[in-house]
Amino acid sequence: MTHKVTADFQDRGLAFQAGGAMQDFLEQPPDALSVFEHGAAGWRLEAYFEDSLADRDIAAELAPFVATALPPFVLEAVPDLNWVAISQAALVPVRTGRFVVHGSHDIGRIARGPHTILIDAGEAFGTAHHATTYGCLSAIDRLTRAYDFDTVLDLGCGSGVLAIAIAKALPGADIVATDMDAQSVKVASNNMRLNGVGSRIAVAVAAGLDHTWLRQSPPFDFVVANILAGPLIELATRLSRAVANGGTLLLSGILVPQAPAVIAAYRAAGFYIERHDRIAGWSTLTLRRC
Repeated sequence: MTHKVTADFQDRGLAFQAGGAMQDFLEQPPDALSVFEHGAAGWRLEAYFEDSLADRDIAAELAPFVATALPPFVLEAVPDLNWVAISQAALVPVRTGRFVVHGSHDIGRIARGPHTILIDAGEAFGTAHHATTYGCLSAIDRLTRAYDFDTVLDLGCGSGVLAIAIAKALPGADIVATDMDAQSVKVASNNMRLNGVGSRIAVAVAAGLDHTWLRQSPPFDFVVANILAGPLIELATRLSRAVANGGTLLLSGILVPQAPAVIAAYRAAGFYIERHDRIAGWSTLTLRRC
């Protein structure tokens, strides 16, 4: 029997912040999750778990990662159905700058264009509804208007949505996308093919920067790493060698209270901060290599 957890929010940002924390920080994350408009100016979070929740207090598990008090979480048993597919249907398209990210259920309602991106929620998630992905996409839109990067690395590519966006914004760039999870790399490769950029992005399974491609590659003009604060701090020195002098580094997956420690690590590694965006409790950092 599958279990559904439901919570209703008045604040959109808090709803997405709670959803992101459920995906990223629960020891046993949900198998499917969606946040959608519900009622008058309200938002509903629905998460589905195949395992029993009898001994778990979801609100208490989320409390360290969400600064604002959370509404009640209601638990109920539901039939065993394909809740990943069902929850996808509630996800609305995400628009930021030139980019529109949508699922296959919206193909007939979204006008196809050079910057539309088809991503279905699944084992790698990454549909741009998460504040970290949204923040990165917004920054990619801004940065690729200002700079014509020749070489790009998407470190921890997940669903591949950020590498796809970069490929669409920079048709001439050489792009490498890696992830430590083989299933994510498989999903990302398929998403890249579906979005018409599969032949332009080299994809590999790699833990951090431990891959022959990355060890032998000259420094990149632009590196994106949307992972977590702890690994980002650990990678600071190695990433300083992976980014070209004067190159750009985009970091996310960082809770706002964690940002000062991440910034300090990268300043010590030879970067200066250009911009700090805060969205729904998450930080997106744009840094420049000195």
